[in-house]
Amino acid sequence: MAGTGKIGVIAGRGTLPAHLARTLAERGGEVVLAAMDGYAVENPDGRPLIRFRVEKLGALFKALRAEGVRDLVFAGAVQRPRLDPVQFDFKTMTLAAKFVPALKGGDDALLRTVIQIFETEGFAVRAAHELAPELLPLSGVLTRAQPGDRDRKDAARAARIVSALAAADVGQGAIVAQGVALAVEAAPGTDAMLAWVAGPAGASRPDPSGARGVLFKGPKPGQDRRIDLPAIGPATIAGAAAAGLSGVAIEAGGVMVLDRAEVVAAADAAGLFLWVRPADPGSGSSG
Repeated sequence: MAGTGKIGVIAGRGTLPAHLARTLAERGGEVVLAAMDGYAVENPDGRPLIRFRVEKLGALFKALRAEGVRDLVFAGAVQRPRLDPVQFDFKTMTLAAKFVPALKGGDDALLRTVIQIFETEGFAVRAAHELAPELLPLSGVLTRAQPGDRDRKDAARAARIVSALAAADVGQGAIVAQGVALAVEAAPGTDAMLAWVAGPAGASRPDPSGARGVLFKGPKPGQDRRIDLPAIGPATIAGAAAAGLSGVAIEAGGVMVLDRAEVVAAADAAGLFLWVRPADPGSGSSG
C-alpha cells in the first residue's frame, strides 16, 4: 500500500479505474480520481473527482496537492489530447518543451515523459499491479479449454510479432491463425483488432477447417510498466469469441486481467482457453 497520503487515480476509459479505486479503498487507502475533460469515467462509489485539461497542468497539480495526494497511479485508456496553446497556464508553458514533442512520438516515449513530469512535481507514480497484485495471474491455463499444439505455435508466433512491433513502439497484441498474422494492434486498440478479424480478416485463414487462431497480448519489451500495462477483460473474451478464435494467451507478469472470475466464466461458456503464458527466454519483456 502507498504511504500516508491519499492515492490519486488518473482515470481513463474502461473498468480498471473504478476497480482499482475500490480495491485500494477496501485496503484502507483514501482515493481521489482525476480525469481529463471529455472522458466519461466510471465512478460508482462517488469518490472525489478532479476534472482537468492538459493545458492547465498547474491547476491539476494544485488540486492534487490540495487533496493530499502523494502517490499516483494511471489506469484506463486515453487518447492523445488536441492541445490549444492559447489556453496553456504558466506551468504548462514551462513544461511544453518536454511534452509537446513527446506527443508526436511513440506511446512509450510519451508515457515516460508523463511519468517524469509528475515525478518532478513531487508525486510518486505507482503501477496498478503494484497496488493490486492480484490483477496479474500466475502462469497456467485458467479455463477448462486447453491450448493445443497448433494454438501454442500460433501464440509463440504472435508473441514474436508483438516483440518485433516494440521496435517501432506500436501495439501490444497480435492475432495469429495457422502461422498467419491476421491482425496486429495499433492505435484503435484490441477491440478494433478483434472486430477486424471477426469481419474481413477472418477469411485470411489458409485452411477454413484448421486452427482458428489465438489472440496474444503482452507488454512491449523494456517498457515502463507503471503506465500502459496491457489488460484484458470480459469484452476481450466476447471479441475473441466473435472473431472465431480458439483462445487468448497473455504474457505472465505482463498483462492485467480485470474481473477475472467473469473473464474465466465467459471463456468457459464460449469454449475458449485463457492461457497465462510464460515470457519467452531472452524476450526482454519479463520483470
